[in-house]
Amino acid sequence: MTRILTEHFDTEPELHEIDVYRRLGGYAGLSKALGMSRAEVVAEVVKSNLRGLGGAGFPTGGKWQTVPGEDKVPGPRYVVANADESEPGCFKDRVLITRAPHQLLEGVLIAAHAIGAKETFIFIRGEYQNQYDVLARAIAQADAAGFTAHASIALMRGAGAYISGLDTALLETMEGKKAWPRQPPPFPTVSGLMGRPTVVNNVETLSMLPSIMVKGGEWFAKIGSPKNGGTVVFSVSGHVEQPGIYEVPMGSKLRDVLTLAGGVRGGRKLKCVIPGGTSMPPLLEKDLDIALDFDAIRAAGTFLGAGGMIVLDETADAVEVAHNIERFLAHESCGQCTPCREGSFWSEEILERMLEGKGEGEDVRNLARIGENITGKVICALGDTVGMVTRAYISKFPEDFNKRVATDGS
Repeated sequence: MTRILTEHFDTEPELHEIDVYRRLGGYAGLSKALGMSRAEVVAEVVKSNLRGLGGAGFPTGGKWQTVPGEDKVPGPRYVVANADESEPGCFKDRVLITRAPHQLLEGVLIAAHAIGAKETFIFIRGEYQNQYDVLARAIAQADAAGFTAHASIALMRGAGAYISGLDTALLETMEGKKAWPRQPPPFPTVSGLMGRPTVVNNVETLSMLPSIMVKGGEWFAKIGSPKNGGTVVFSVSGHVEQPGIYEVPMGSKLRDVLTLAGGVRGGRKLKCVIPGGTSMPPLLEKDLDIALDFDAIRAAGTFLGAGGMIVLDETADAVEVAHNIERFLAHESCGQCTPCREGSFWSEEILERMLEGKGEGEDVRNLARIGENITGKVICALGDTVGMVTRAYISKFPEDFNKRVATDGS
C-alpha cells in the first residue's frame, strides 16, 4: 500500500537527522511553497482533499480559507501544531515526531507561509519528554539551516489535561488560562491565540503538506477516496498480534488494517473495533468491509477520530469497557458544562455499581437517559462523548449490560 509519512521508516533509522531528511528530499516542499503565492499554496491544499487528521476531519484547505486577509485584519496571525496526543488508543503522533520531526517542522512552515504567519508554535503533550527533546533538537537544526527565516517555531508543553487536545481549550492553555473550551463562533481562524487569526492543525495533518507541495494536490487526492485525499496512519492496539502504527490509503477497508496488524490475537473471535480512539462508538465484525474515511465511517454511526484503533476480542466485557472510558472522561471533564460534569460522574457511578454486582433494574435505562441529556447540550466533544459512548455499547451489546443488572440479588 502507498505510504507517505512512514515511507522511509523501515530503511532510514536516522531520519530524524536533518541531513538524512534533506537527502531524501526534505524541505523541497517548503522551498517550492515559498516560491508560490499564499493563495496558490492554499489552492493546492484545497485540491488535495486533505482532511484534518486530528479527529474532526474538516477540509484543511477550507479551514485555511477562513483566515481573514491582512487587508481585512492586519497584524499577526499564528499557526499552532496540536501535538497534545491524549486520546486513549492514539500514539501515532508520538511515533511520527520521534522518527520524522523535520517532516512536521516543514509542514508547520508551509502552513505559516500559506496564512502569512511569522510565529508558529508546537503544543506538545507534557508527558512526551523524549519527543519534546527530539523536536527541540530538530528546530535548532532547522534554524541553523535557515529554514525558519520567514517564520519562527516555538515549543510549548502541556500540563497533562486531556481537554487541551481540543483546539479552543488548547489556545486557552497557551494563554495561561484554565483549559475551558470556547463556545464558537468566532472560530480560531478568525479569533484564536491572543484574539488573532490562528490555524490549529494536528501533527499528522501538517506532516502531509511537504509531499502535497512536491507532488501536487491532484496526486494526493487520487491516493485516497472521494473527498478524502491521501493516506491515514492508524495506531493499532488491543487484542491483535502485532500492535503498532499502520499507514493505509484513505478508503481502505477496516479488514485491511486488521490484517496488517496480524489479526485478532490467539485466533479468537472479534468482538468489536474502536476505530478512532475510545471516544468513538465501536464497529462489529459485520463492519469489517467499511471504507476507512471520514464520510463512510460517519455513515456507519461512528467516527474516524484520531485513528486510535483498539481491537477487542470475544473475552471483552462491554460494561467493563464502557466503565473504563466513562471513568477517564469523568476524570478529564473540565467541569464547565453541567451536563458533562454531572453526567460523567453518574455514568461512572452506575457502571461501577454494575461491575460490583449491585446492578439495579433501572440502571441501563438511566445510563441511556443520562446520555440523551448530555449529547448536544455541551460546548465540546468530550461531553458529547460522555453521552454517546455508553449508549453505543448498550445498543450493540445489550446482553453484557442485562447480565450485570440480573446480578442484583433482589
